[in-house]
Formats: sequence, C-alpha cells, structure tokens
Amino acid sequence: MVEKVKRARRRPCRTAPRPHQVRRVEFEYERQGALTYLAAWDVHRAKVFGRCERTTGIDAHHRLVDQVMEQEPYRSAERVFWITDNGSSHRGALSGQRLSEWYPNAIQVHTPVHASWLNQIEIYFSIVQRKLLKPNEFHDLEELEDRLLQFQSYYENIAKPFQWKFTRKDLNHLLWRLSQPKGQQERFAA
Repeated sequence: MVEKVKRARRRPCRTAPRPHQVRRVEFEYERQGALTYLAAWDVHRAKVFGRCERTTGIDAHHRLVDQVMEQEPYRSAERVFWITDNGSSHRGALSGQRLSEWYPNAIQVHTPVHASWLNQIEIYFSIVQRKLLKPNEFHDLEELEDRLLQFQSYYENIAKPFQWKFTRKDLNHLLWRLSQPKGQQERFAA
C-alpha cells in the first residue's frame, strides 16, 4: 500500500501532435489542486484496490484498509500481509499495532528505507506515472480522479497474477552459498 499525491494542471493551450512529431507541452499551466491516490495490490489475484482522497493521513489509510479487508477472501483469511513503505500514515511500530487493532488478521511489514522497489504497488505506480500522468494535463481534480480509476480498471483487466518461483529451498541454498568463503562461492555457482 502506498499513496501518491497527484496534481491536476490545466494548460492554457493544448497542442495536438502532428504526424511524425513529438508532442509539445505548453510550459505555462494553472494549478487545479492536488489529489491523493491510495492503492493496494494483491499479487496473487492481480487485483488493484485504489481510491482517491482529498487529503492523506491515517483516516485515508484506514478507509483503504477497510476497502480491502471488508471483502473476501481477506475478511476471513488467517493472515493478510500489508507490505508498506515508511509513509507518514503507516510508519513505525504504532502503525502496525493500529492495523492489527482494526483487523486482527492483518500484519504490517515495512520495506527497508530506500527500497521501494521491493513493494509491488510501487511498480504499478510507476506504470501509472508513465502511461497516464505524462504529461500532467487535467482540466480539474474530477477528471484526474476519473482517469486514475479508469486506468486502474483497465490495468486489472490486463494484469496477470504473480507466480513466485523462488522457493524457501532456493533461498536457503542461496544464503548457504553466500556464507561460503570467496573461493568456494565461485565453485558452487556452477
């Protein structure tokens, strides 16, 4: 789960690209406000849970958690792992305690600082950034929210569940290899 603040900008002139030309974007723009897009990604089902909020914070985070955890299979699952970065609304041990108070089967796991690439929702956000938000040209916040939620729906239709092939046995073997002295590591790599 991660949240990203998206800003709507309206440009005074929209220039349509001509054939075989790069699209030109007017450098002047009017700010139309900011929107927080919160999302969670279920890697096993290729499902995105997203919502747009006017502000960020614990309450917005709680609404996203509710959106996910009030549905099956999460509601009745023995454990649901929430992989989160260290954002202000879900940072530290207190955040994990708060999550388990909301939903006893929810377990929060923080990614290391500066390791957002470990969080699969960050990959989704990078796709949203490249495919939808460049250039940032939205008439108002309603248009931005509509486009974000439409893209989310589209992405769910084309996404495939994540099939993890690296097993616990593979991990143990890798850790064992890495613990060997340098000369022996090369011998075991083959």
